[in-house]
Amino acid sequence: VQLQAFGGGLVQAGGYLRLSCAASGRTLSSYVLGWFRQAPGKEREFVSAINWSGSSTTYADSVKGRFTISRENAKNTVYLQMNSLKPEDTAVYYCATGAQVRWWRAPIRDAYDYWGQGTQVTVSS
Repeated sequence: VQLQAFGGGLVQAGGYLRLSCAASGRTLSSYVLGWFRQAPGKEREFVSAINWSGSSTTYADSVKGRFTISRENAKNTVYLQMNSLKPEDTAVYYCATGAQVRWWRAPIRDAYDYWGQGTQVTVSS
């Protein structure tokens, strides 16, 4: 499975971005898909995840109410709509998936087998 994330960029605080992650090599319609981020000098942290059908989503408290995850299985793609961006959202954002990710483990980094290359999001104050 290959994942490619894109859509990052430089935006002012209060602005928005939409990240996309396209998968190839396998159909991911039955997989949990997640987004993580890593700021300089910090651990990679969970942002959001979505189950195979899109009927269940989960978010880190820090992004709840501002970010929305969605997926389009026909395009093997997951999205992260990020609104009301803050400087503390600045990080490299990664998408991830894995055949063995159980929903209760979706916020756990080590649950995922496949990672995209990351896309930089920079929010200026």
